[in-house]
Amino acid sequence: MLRRPEYRKALLFCGLIGIPVSLIAFWFLVAIHQLERLVWTDWPKDLGWEQPPWWWGFPLLLVAGVAVGLIVTRLPGRGGHIPAAGLHAGGTTKNALAGVVIAALFSLPLGAVLGPEAPLIALGGGTALLFASLVRAPQTEASTALLSAAGAAAAISALFGNPVVGAVLLMEVAGVGGPQLFAVMLPALLSSGVGALVFTGCVHWTGLPTGSLDIGLPKAPPLDAGDVLWVLPMAPALALLIHVVFVGGRFAAGFVSSWTVRNTTLCALGAAGCTALYTVVTGRSPSEVAMSGEATLGELAQDPHAWPVGALIAVLVFKALAYSLCLGSLRGGPVFPALFLGGAAGALLAPLPGFGLVPAMAAGMAAAVTAALRLPVSSVVLVVLLLGNAETVSVVMLAAVASFVLTQLLPQGPPIPAFSESSAGRAPGQEPSRHGRW
Repeated sequence: MLRRPEYRKALLFCGLIGIPVSLIAFWFLVAIHQLERLVWTDWPKDLGWEQPPWWWGFPLLLVAGVAVGLIVTRLPGRGGHIPAAGLHAGGTTKNALAGVVIAALFSLPLGAVLGPEAPLIALGGGTALLFASLVRAPQTEASTALLSAAGAAAAISALFGNPVVGAVLLMEVAGVGGPQLFAVMLPALLSSGVGALVFTGCVHWTGLPTGSLDIGLPKAPPLDAGDVLWVLPMAPALALLIHVVFVGGRFAAGFVSSWTVRNTTLCALGAAGCTALYTVVTGRSPSEVAMSGEATLGELAQDPHAWPVGALIAVLVFKALAYSLCLGSLRGGPVFPALFLGGAAGALLAPLPGFGLVPAMAAGMAAAVTAALRLPVSSVVLVVLLLGNAETVSVVMLAAVASFVLTQLLPQGPPIPAFSESSAGRAPGQEPSRHGRW
């Protein structure tokens, strides 16, 4: 294949397309971050509050719900994929880029419990196709899929700060290898995790050298039997929680499809109600439930003792509910809220006898993000690179495999409804006009 001139040209173009896609992804993420800080930190302080008041999410998510509902019904591309359907590679045309960006800018900074990864994948793939059309590159079905995947990989790599995550994630999302990929990789992950546990145990118990690659970097405390034993029930329990959240998101998507603008707004206000209840119950900031949870997860990992047990339980309950509503109504990605819920569950369970904080959070995040994405390999790579802790790799693998197997065996809930512009805003039983509009 490398000897074919057209493939070499496509390879060169994919390399070049990474430059504008990464620049666009950079400024998109900067805009999201700055808007979040402005809305949830600066404005409350300017008005004299140390943290946003309990009602802060209602006007913000009201605007988000109305705006996204209008974008879905009026702009090409429906503002991007419904998050409850998971991540998708490609499928975003250049005409849909504006709707994807605007929907994300109204959803994410205003408190939607979603992450930026799905809009970035759509933005990267659509931008690659836009540049291809500008230079009048030949576009076949194969070249379009290749360019879209390359652009999406460049954008997602910018988000996670590592090209390996982008490449592996897009391979699984795009279904490279077909169903056989999971049939081969799942046993490989399981055997690798078990083998690493046995090997590490032998090294620690005997103290004998093995000649393994070791360049002398500082290491975290080694795993012990308690870490492994607690992961076995923890991973399926978290997988079940995230699965229920996504089934709820599918029901929310069905609810939204019947009258898009009104019901999108109601779901957004329901998420705002979750942020308000959390603040009333705990006295803590509603921003801990709102948004993706990326910043809050970092704060939790750095100082878990600042979170009482009641606050951890409350944030798990209310963020899961808000996450479910946003998955079916607003626009964004499912990764970061799942990571937060897994990390919070790990911090909550870490005080159990023999369970360490680092392996608990690592296994929790692996189980949660695997249940959300149904991509076990990408989930393992993401969590391992995110934590940078080689000692937790084996429990991360075990948690990911257990989570994937359970979520695949459970009922998947109602299908994601196919949106039709002609059905947006229609009351039940109302007939279309002769012009095709309701």
